[in-house]
Amino acid sequence: MKDKVAVVTGGGSGIGRATALRFAEEGAAVVVADVRPESGEDTVARIGAAGGRAIFVRVDTSVREQVFRLVDEAVRTFGRIDVMFNNAGIGTSQPYSLLDLPEEEYLRVIAVNQTGVFHGIQAAARAMREQGGVIINTASVYGFLADRRQFAYHASKAAVAMMTKAAALELAKYNIRVVAIAPGLIDTGIVSGWKADARVWAAVEQAQMRRRAGTPEEVANVVAFLASDEASFVNGSVVFVDDGAASFKR
Repeated sequence: MKDKVAVVTGGGSGIGRATALRFAEEGAAVVVADVRPESGEDTVARIGAAGGRAIFVRVDTSVREQVFRLVDEAVRTFGRIDVMFNNAGIGTSQPYSLLDLPEEEYLRVIAVNQTGVFHGIQAAARAMREQGGVIINTASVYGFLADRRQFAYHASKAAVAMMTKAAALELAKYNIRVVAIAPGLIDTGIVSGWKADARVWAAVEQAQMRRRAGTPEEVANVVAFLASDEASFVNGSVVFVDDGAASFKR
């Protein structure tokens, strides 16, 4: 990724931070976007301390104007955009049953996880259409596997998988690849509720094929490959990074 320009939403923590650091390590200039300035600026500081180039832009991906401003800032600062990693995502504030799920909570999750990805795809594609590029979206195994009390999250992540395929089909003529990752259980802030109870976390880990959660760095390794020219013939695919969770009955 030497001399490429990559934008990472949700770059202040978890998979986003690990990927931003990996992109920079591979030689890319990185635009770190996050709704939390302190987290995003910390990622930028880490990249700078390692000798890389990065800037921070505060962005709420559910707001269309902010995402387009993010892409404009990337182009204005670094001259172009080669990779867009639409990674920002949230879960519900608590595990609501379907019958009790408030509409505002459903819409809040959809706004970030689904509509935010739409904003990122469209803004990046408009900036890339003259020279091509790669758009990577974060879906989830829970876009393919159903669980109780996760209706909004399931709906949003399943949408990302199909949005990826539809976008790849339409954007191929501009030499823009669109792919997605589907992480399984990854040790990030989004599962902090489980980790708060050691017994619950141990049970969750034991349910995995190799009895552990994945790390953000393990996901970042896959994203870096998909963003690189080495993945030049990978398009429209959803790549599972889940230690087989979506493929086998446990």
